[in-house]
Amino acid sequence: MSKSLYLAPIALALALSGCGGAADTESGVTSGDALETVAAPDGQQWSQTVSITEAGGYVMGNPDAPIKLVEYMSLTCGACAQFGDQAFDSIREDYVNSGRVSFEIRNFVRDPADLTAALLTRCSTEQAYFPLAKSTLSIFAEFFQKFIDLNNSGEVQKYYELPENERFVKIGEEIGLISAFTSQGISEDQAKACLADTDKLKQLTEWTNSYANEDNVQGTPTFLINGQQVEGTGWNLIETKLKEAGAR
Repeated sequence: MSKSLYLAPIALALALSGCGGAADTESGVTSGDALETVAAPDGQQWSQTVSITEAGGYVMGNPDAPIKLVEYMSLTCGACAQFGDQAFDSIREDYVNSGRVSFEIRNFVRDPADLTAALLTRCSTEQAYFPLAKSTLSIFAEFFQKFIDLNNSGEVQKYYELPENERFVKIGEEIGLISAFTSQGISEDQAKACLADTDKLKQLTEWTNSYANEDNVQGTPTFLINGQQVEGTGWNLIETKLKEAGAR
C-alpha cells in the first residue's frame, strides 16, 4: 500500500484483488488442553472490555486471555462481511465472554471507501467500535457500489483535488456513509470532524503499510491465533483452530 493512500485515487482492481484470502486449509496451530473459563469482573461481561492496541487495532475481551484472535479486516471486502455475519456474535458470546479468547480487529485499508468507513467506525467510544464495524460490513455492498459508480463515472476524481480535510467528508456524503452513521448515534458534525482529521488518516495508512510490510498481510480477511497466521479464512476453520488451541 502506498503511504499516500489518503491523498490519491486507488486502483479498484488492486483493492478488489486483496479481498478473499486463502481457502480453508490447515494452519499448523497445535492442539492444546482445554482451558478453564475466566470470570469477568463482577457485574460485567468480557465483551464489554474494549481497548485500542499498540498495533492500532481494537481488542475485545480479557486482556490476559490465553488465546488471542486477530483479524485484519477491510470494510469493503465481501469475505470480511461474510465472516462478520457468520462469526461476530459467536466469537463474542461463545469465546470472548468465556475469558479464554480475546478478539482484535485491525483495519487493513484497501481503498478510499474503506478508509472513509474505517474512520467512521473509530468516531465513537471504544465500546462502540465492534457494533459499528459489524453494521458497516452489513451494508458494504451498497456503499461500495456507489463508490465504484463514482469512480467509473470520473466524478470521484474531483474529490481528490479538494483540500485534505475535505476529501473524505465529500466521499462520505456521496456514498451515503455519513447518513448511515447518523442512524447509529453519531451526529453529522461528529462524522464530518472524524473524516476531516488528517492525522488519523495518516495513521490508518501507516498502520496498513505496517501490516503489509511487517506482518505479511496480503489480503483480507487474514487471521492470527496467538501470533501465528492461519492459512484460511472461513469461520468453520477459525472456530476449529480456536478449539484446538483450548477454547472448548
